[in-house]
Amino acid sequence: MIITTGDNEASGTVSRAAALSQELGVPYVPRSRTSLSKLISRHQADAVLVILERGIRIVSAEGEPLEFHPSMSFVRAKRLMRGEPDHMLEVSRAKRGDSIIDCTSGLGSDSIIFSLAVGEEGSVTALESSLPIYGLLKEGLTTYQSGLKEFDKAMRHIEVKHADHLQLLGKLPDKSMDIVYFDPMFREPVKESSSISPLRTFANGSPLDSRSIEEACRVARKTVVLKEKRDSGEFARLGFTVHERAHTKIAYGVITLDNR
Repeated sequence: MIITTGDNEASGTVSRAAALSQELGVPYVPRSRTSLSKLISRHQADAVLVILERGIRIVSAEGEPLEFHPSMSFVRAKRLMRGEPDHMLEVSRAKRGDSIIDCTSGLGSDSIIFSLAVGEEGSVTALESSLPIYGLLKEGLTTYQSGLKEFDKAMRHIEVKHADHLQLLGKLPDKSMDIVYFDPMFREPVKESSSISPLRTFANGSPLDSRSIEEACRVARKTVVLKEKRDSGEFARLGFTVHERAHTKIAYGVITLDNR
């Protein structure tokens, strides 16, 4: 992977690209009016992260681009701010002041909703094991402007870490988080989700290890939550109680730790 800027190599984007390059440990390549396909070919890269004046984009070697966008989380957030319920928050029992760890954050949509729910008093840690997706997510959450102050504030409040969730959970003390959340979104693609298909090349598609759930149950005070397809056998395999709604392909599995 390499990092570059858009066609307009403004000083601000160059600085951001150089800083992200140093953090991720991947080369920064000046754009110099060169096409992305030529940069990828010249540096034999599998992808390029493109720093834009108001965002970030990832382009795979196959030429599929994806720009960071909060997607449905923006719609969910507006509903939440109108006082409407959110199914994920209901089943997880997330509330203001909670500490939450999103073990498979992907594009961060659920992390943003959790961040809105817990507020400044709480915390959300978003883990991503794929380096390209981590770079896209961290820079996106830092720079994206939605036009909604409370939403942008929630994005900036998320702590993003490049980490394997099993290894990180193993280092956390017992009962140190309120909620541990899993959404292995790339394990079995939802056909309608073609907008995120470029990221499937870089995502970790492995099924959850039962050890991850054991560690999550040790770390969580309230609930461990799994988001999956409603007919998934993962809920039974990993010991979750299923909470589903009609007219949706997605369900949540919950393990309750505090017996409330």
